[in-house]
Amino acid sequence: MEAETRLLALAGELAQLPAADAVAAALRALAGAYAPGAPLPRAVAQAALASHGDKYATLALAWARERVRLTLEELLAGTPPRGPLPRDAATRSWLLLAACEAIALEPAGAAADRLRALLEITGYADPA
Repeated sequence: MEAETRLLALAGELAQLPAADAVAAALRALAGAYAPGAPLPRAVAQAALASHGDKYATLALAWARERVRLTLEELLAGTPPRGPLPRDAATRSWLLLAACEAIALEPAGAAADRLRALLEITGYADPA
C-alpha cells in the first residue's frame, strides 16, 4: 500500500534527524509531507477509503501512522519541552501530528503560516 510505504519512510526520515535540531526539523519534515498537494495526504485518503471492510488493511494503515507518531514522541521525549504544550511527549506528539495532518486541508498559501505557528507553540521559532 502506497500510504503505508510513505508513512513508514517518513518515520524513518524522522528517526534519522540529528538530535541538535530534531524537533524543529521534524516539524518541518512533517509539514512538508502533509503540505497541500503533497503525495502523502492523497495516498492516505485513498488507502483509508480502499481499506473499508478490510480490517488488515485498516490496521496496517493505522500502524504506519502510529509509527510516525511514536517516532515523533521519541524525539520529543529526548528533548526538554518548550512552549505551552503539555509536558507529556505522547500528548505533544499526538497534537503535533494531528496539526501537521491538518495542513493538508489548508490552502497552499497557508502552509508556511501553519508551520510557523507550530514552531512558535513548541518554542522552536526563529527569533524575529
